[in-house]
Amino acid sequence: MKIDSVAILDCGAQYTKVIDRRVRELAVRSEVFPLQIEAGKLKEFDGIILSGGPKSVWDSDQLEYDAEIFSLGLPVLGICYGMHVINKHFGGIVSPGVKNEYGETDIDVDSGCPLFDGLEKSQRVLMSHGDSIEKLADGFDICATSENVCAAMYNKKKKVYGVQFHPEVDLTVNGVVMLRNFLYKVCGLAGNYILEDRIETSIREIKEQVGDGKVLVLISGGVDSAVSAALLTKALDPDNIYAIHVDHGLMRKDESDIICEQLKHLGLKHLIREDAEQKFFNSVVTIDGREIGPLTTITDPEEKRNLIGEVFVRVIQDVSTRLRLDPEKTYWAQGTLRPDLIESGNPDVSATAHKIKTHHNDVEMIRLARAKGMVVETNWDWHKDEVRRVARKLGIAENIASRQPFPGPGLAIRSICYDGRGSVDLDVIEEFNKVLGEMKSDYVGNVLPIKSVGVQGDLRSYRHLSLLWGKGVDLDWDHVYKLGNTIPNKVKGINRVAYVLNKTAIDRQINCSEFYLDHESVALLQELDHVVTEKLNKPPMSQVLAVLVPIGIENKFSIAIRTFITNDYMTGRPATIGQDVSKECIAELVGELENKFDQIDLILYDVTSKPPATVEWQ
Repeated sequence: MKIDSVAILDCGAQYTKVIDRRVRELAVRSEVFPLQIEAGKLKEFDGIILSGGPKSVWDSDQLEYDAEIFSLGLPVLGICYGMHVINKHFGGIVSPGVKNEYGETDIDVDSGCPLFDGLEKSQRVLMSHGDSIEKLADGFDICATSENVCAAMYNKKKKVYGVQFHPEVDLTVNGVVMLRNFLYKVCGLAGNYILEDRIETSIREIKEQVGDGKVLVLISGGVDSAVSAALLTKALDPDNIYAIHVDHGLMRKDESDIICEQLKHLGLKHLIREDAEQKFFNSVVTIDGREIGPLTTITDPEEKRNLIGEVFVRVIQDVSTRLRLDPEKTYWAQGTLRPDLIESGNPDVSATAHKIKTHHNDVEMIRLARAKGMVVETNWDWHKDEVRRVARKLGIAENIASRQPFPGPGLAIRSICYDGRGSVDLDVIEEFNKVLGEMKSDYVGNVLPIKSVGVQGDLRSYRHLSLLWGKGVDLDWDHVYKLGNTIPNKVKGINRVAYVLNKTAIDRQINCSEFYLDHESVALLQELDHVVTEKLNKPPMSQVLAVLVPIGIENKFSIAIRTFITNDYMTGRPATIGQDVSKECIAELVGELENKFDQIDLILYDVTSKPPATVEWQ
């Protein structure tokens, strides 16, 4: 039986692998290729999808492609940049500045177009673009609009479709329906590709790569590394597997104790807990000829991630030496996911994806070991939701299978360090106030020198945090959430918006204090995070976390509460106050935090989706 399959041509999008995952969810096999692939190599596929990307088709460094892909007679779907490639190829014009859109947007669709068959006229979608179609290519019709701008186009005879938005992500409410329509109704596929086959493939590949060799598997306690360990135990002799949990002193409260107890049930014969707090806090590393560290002197989030990643590797090397394992012959196994590699700008995954942030399991030393074939990454082709499904199929306990994600650098990137030298340009403040005025908002706010990491138009951003306040816990969520999306769209210097829960008015200056990571602040954040997660970590939450922010009116610190609801962790939204979590619950949490922590001033709630913000602040 021929397996249904489509080719995804990567234009450098952060969401390329999400497209791949969505296609596989619909039981169709997919393979990712660079946009520049020769058209002749795609003849055996049943359709082609062109991803989004950070470049512009009108620019001198636009991506090259084989024009013959449009002469193969295969159905084609272009997403964002992919639509721009189609429009320009067939004689249309794409320009910057027609309309910038980042975040959730309501569009009108034509249900007469096969792509939107069965859907209502108004659809909420995820936009992330600065370029738009100025002139439509001949032979194409507009089948969706965002106000007066083309949001989708198609040539029914050629079976060529383009959408400005991202149907692959969670924030496009009926995106899966649109992709199903393309695969099943336009490409004529039935869906015959299943997950179980891929689990067996992973086990077989581990056996082929490692053979009788020894493996060090890095265990964080999350579902990713647990699945890695479980797959290794199915593929290899347990005597050859050494599981290491590194406690870097940046874990959540009591987490290392809990993790090591849970890991005993995975059938691992060699389980080592390495306490390395002092090494992580005090080490200095050299990266690209420049010394970085120690951790207690760093404010830049990328430097934090790089240092912690390098020290992780050193600690594992030390453990390997102590166990008398030959470093030239010992494999490293880790639970790296596809989104980790995409966000790190890993060239093995995408030659054109822009780096959003460095992941500790994808630093340069890991890449060099990977190039030698000495890194075993059982989950490299899976996303978080797929790994959870694999965990359950492998019989891993539910408390691990459903465990919240926790970043490798731990609480270091949930502590916003600041050197006291930042400022905000006047035009950013003026644009911020202009947006509030245009939206006739009852809320007021400010823009702070503090910055966070975001992703906008498939590019990394490192921009200012803005605050809103006005009604405390009794907020109008729809309006505040709309502000949270509109402000980063319209104000170039901002990528994240947080709302003040514990004050209705602020008539004094909000101070930003110089702050560097230390043991005392980590201990404070552990307690804050414990209170927040105990209260909020319930369905439908995908992730709940606390961020320590060095701002306040009377005190040095404030806390930001970040809730996140998603399936793929590439996009998502904050939990809706009044729906996903009650106002009463939020009020109780605010009261508890104020009563227990007199060091904390403002209690903030992150109201920004991804994009334009990332899940983590750094």
